[in-house]
Amino acid sequence: MVSEDLYSRLNETIVSVPDFPKKGVLFRDISPIFLYPKLYKEIVDAFVRFSRGHVDVVCGIESRGYLFGISIAQALGVPFILIRKKGKLPPPILSEQYELEYGFSEIEMKKDQLKKDLRVLIHDDLLATGGTTEAAARLVEKQGSRVTQFSFLIELEFLQGEKKLQPFGAEVFKILKY
Repeated sequence: MVSEDLYSRLNETIVSVPDFPKKGVLFRDISPIFLYPKLYKEIVDAFVRFSRGHVDVVCGIESRGYLFGISIAQALGVPFILIRKKGKLPPPILSEQYELEYGFSEIEMKKDQLKKDLRVLIHDDLLATGGTTEAAARLVEKQGSRVTQFSFLIELEFLQGEKKLQPFGAEVFKILKY
């Protein structure tokens, strides 16, 4: 679904930053993508090709899931729903806790923005351990809809995050894998 040319240009554009945000981490900086409008559009187009006809709504995970998620929803002509960190949305909200390496965190979504029986795409920039995305999928299910697709710009394969998404039975699309 992604051309070799797009794959190569993305690899040339994304910057690998060693020891950020802490020692031992190799950070993949996607911010240079936004300097190239044509490249950005090609990425959005790849996500849209994956999802066209398969989803009724796009949910983006804060904050980098918004960078492409809003454009995907606009191109598909479907609503976009924010999934945010705890305490960032006014009530009424639904929340879901998930485990971190050391402790727990929580994400939220506005209650009743997602209607029953909708097909949902959950989008984020990065699939790492899968915990945040799994929690987002549980939020979708709490409102009576189902996740039919997940999409990510990058997957860190060695963290095996996709395993946490398998129980939802949804398609998973990743443009780059490291």
